Formats: sequence, structure tokens, C-alpha cells
Amino acid sequence: MAIWFRHLMTDGMARRRPDLKELPFVIASSQKNRIIITAASQNAEREGVFTGMAVADARAATADLVVMDELPGQTANLLHLLGLGCIRYTPIVSLDFPNGLFLDISGCTYLWGGERNYLKEIVLKLRENGFDARAAIADTIGAAWAVARFAKINPIVPCREQANAIASLPPAALRLEPEVLDRLQKLGFRTIAPLLQLQNSVLRRRFGQGLLNRIGQALGHVEEFLKPLQPPVPYTERLPCLEPICTAQGIEIAVERLLETLCTRLKAEGKGVRKAILKCYRIDGKKVQAAISTTRGSHSISHLKKLFQLQISKIEPALGIELFILEATRTEDMEAPQEQLWAEAKGLEDIALAELLDRIAGKVGADAIQRFLPSENHWPERSVKLAKCLTEQPQNHWPELPRPIRLLHTPEPIEVMALVPDHPPKVFTYKNKRHIIVKADGPERIGREWWHDQGLHRDYYSIEDSEGNRYWVFRSGHYDGSDARWYLHGYFA
Repeated sequence: MAIWFRHLMTDGMARRRPDLKELPFVIASSQKNRIIITAASQNAEREGVFTGMAVADARAATADLVVMDELPGQTANLLHLLGLGCIRYTPIVSLDFPNGLFLDISGCTYLWGGERNYLKEIVLKLRENGFDARAAIADTIGAAWAVARFAKINPIVPCREQANAIASLPPAALRLEPEVLDRLQKLGFRTIAPLLQLQNSVLRRRFGQGLLNRIGQALGHVEEFLKPLQPPVPYTERLPCLEPICTAQGIEIAVERLLETLCTRLKAEGKGVRKAILKCYRIDGKKVQAAISTTRGSHSISHLKKLFQLQISKIEPALGIELFILEATRTEDMEAPQEQLWAEAKGLEDIALAELLDRIAGKVGADAIQRFLPSENHWPERSVKLAKCLTEQPQNHWPELPRPIRLLHTPEPIEVMALVPDHPPKVFTYKNKRHIIVKADGPERIGREWWHDQGLHRDYYSIEDSEGNRYWVFRSGHYDGSDARWYLHGYFA
């Protein structure tokens, strides 16, 4: 079955705001510096306002036109809700963006007394809720889609009668691309019937394989599958008991176990409990329950457990409780907090940190985990040293100026072009790749270590190329010196 909502967004808006039902109103969005109507209500269409018109032109047609802004994702959300509502008629419902649904009704219609009663039930239910819906039933998705939108009589296509059902419909009923439809229109194809008479080789040569696929899907020669809509799984946990629970302590244990499972799932999905109900089914057939609510979403087991502990005294177990069901009836999105390794400010003295590093080293190797300390040297490649142990303290401070996240052990020579000799590079070539510099900062001069060896000073620049990659380069020596050369020394994040 294919369902078509002719005024999906405006019907949904009128359902939420009944004051709009008698008014001509449209939903519009900005497109290429123009405000274009993306959905028009039935009252607006009666006054000559249609989807695709500019709002300025529409206001010229009707002075009392109400214009509302289109919100991102609004249409998809509404269609998704309608799809979930149709799951009561069949377990397989698929969204047909932007304004339709597909229902796989195999084996379902007999529950409503046949296909006609089934279709009538769904369409009337949707119309009672304010949606201008049309529907059709056929053996194939393509034929049902075409008949729902373009046929004027008989929405139920008999078995293996797809060709007759779509023959008199326009080519647009085949869900074709606008370019193909425009070509068919220019060639005089007003209905699908002539297309069914032509050879496949002719159609493929003139209109492409897409047209043949659509015809095949409508006639049932090419398979087409639905992507089922997955209904949300309720946040509910069950705990059956082997022996009836009669004590408050037993109820507390049951609540804790249920919370452990429920909160693990909530945390993984970024949700928190706002309201939850604990349902206790007693062996005498009665049900007692306790409810909690929170001021903000929470998936903290200890916090929720304390809230339930305040309610346990109100639960009367009588002869015993044989089943506990914990249901989060209201949840809200929660931003996952960043876990803090140094939350307790123990720093390197934290035993848990040392044990964690030992466990990691046991998996990836001891040499894979290293700690560095600042070393008192001028050259950046000599300004770090390996710490001997976890608790070794640095003797001096790290440089305050930014340093690259990856520093090369040995600077790599590069070819540089600069607009002015003492300016940062404009272009540099490294490993036969040419980098165009768009941003540069510097220089930062670092003097040579004359007590170690002879050499020239370095002028470091932080640069960014046109691809967004950032490098740390330096010129060794003065710019007008004969020994001046450029090197790449590191990569920034």
C-alpha cells in the first residue's frame, strides 16, 4: 500500500494550531535570496497560491496570507511519527520522502475484512486526524505509488493488472527524474501506455536505464525492497523472581539490578531519566507501583536508587512480589560528560593511574608509553628528555611559545619561495609536493648552542597551507647569508 499526504506539512501545522484551519497559510524557506513557498494549505491553494511560488507573488494574490518559516527536519519528523502510527496496521512500514508512506500489507488485510475495508480504515483514520491522505493497493510498490497519486478511480489494483492500471497515467507516475520527464514531454508522451509498447533497447538508448528500471518496478519485473521503519524500543527492564519477594531489602536489591541494566542503556544512548515507574506484580494478582521524577535527566544508579528508596515503604508486598518491571516513561537527551582522569587532583601520585598505565603497557608494550620532561637546550630536538619514572619532576619549565604536536628528530630540507627574502615562505616544496602558504606567523629566533657545536641561528615560522595543514619550518642563518637554508621541523595539529 502507498499512502500520499497531499498537504503533509500544512495539515500537521493546522493540527497543532487549530486557529489556522480556516486561514490560507503557507510554509516558506529562503532559497537563493528568495523566500519560496515549500508547502501551501488547501485554503491557500484555493486562492491561487501553490508550492514553488515566491512569497512576494503569493501575497499579491491574497492579502491575508499567513507565512511561517520552515524548520529543518520538520517534515521528516512528522512523516516519521505518521509511520510509527501506521505500525498498528502492519509491522513493515517504510518512509517515502517527502510526503508518503509504504506499507507491506501481506497477510494483514483479512483482520479488517479485506483490502477495501483495510484501505478505508487507514484513510478515514488519517483524515479524522486532519491529514488529507490518499492511498492505493497494488502488487508492486511502483504501481501503488502511481495509482495513489495519479489515478482518479479504483485505488485497489487487481493482481497482475499493474500494466492496465498505470497505462493511462502520465509518465510522472513512474517516479522519473525531472530531466527524463522533460524529454518525454517534448517528445509527446502524455501517458505511460506508448512507453510500454516500445522496445527496451529503444527506451534505454533515448532515456537511459533509469526509465526501464522504473517501468520494471511498476510492472513487477524488477525487484524493489522497502526499508522498514524501526519503532523505538521502550526503556523497560523486567526482573522475574524465582521466589516471591516480601521484604524491603529484597525490593531494594531488585531495584538496583533493574537500574544497573536500564542506566547502562540510557548512558550508551545519551539519555537520562525524568520519570520512571517501578511496577511490582504480586502473586495474588494485584499490581502495586512506585514512581519517581527528576528535575533533570539522570542515569546515575546511586541517585535513582536513593529516590526509589524513599518510595519502597509505600510498596505493600503482601504475600510476595514475583515480577518487577522498571519503566522510564519520560527521558531526555543528556550531554555525555567528559571523563576526567585527574578529577581527584592526585596527579602522578595517583596509584590508580600507575595501575592503569601498567595494564595498558601490558597490552601495547612498555616502550609504547613514554613520558617526557623539558631539557635545558636551545635546539627544539634537544629540548625534551625521557623521564626515568612516573614521578620524576621537571627541573625547568616547558617553553611558553607554541610547539608542534609532532617534532621531527632531524629537520628535513625544503625548497622555499618567499615574496621578500626576510618574509615567511609563500610556497614550499617537500617530497616533490608543492604547498601554497595561506597563513604564517613568526619568526621566533632560536640561537645556536655555541658550547656544543658551531652553527647558525634559526628563524622559526608557523605556517598553514591551502589544504589546512600546519607546519613548523625554519630558516637556518640570516636571510642574506650564503649558507641560509630552509627546513621542515614539525607538524601542528
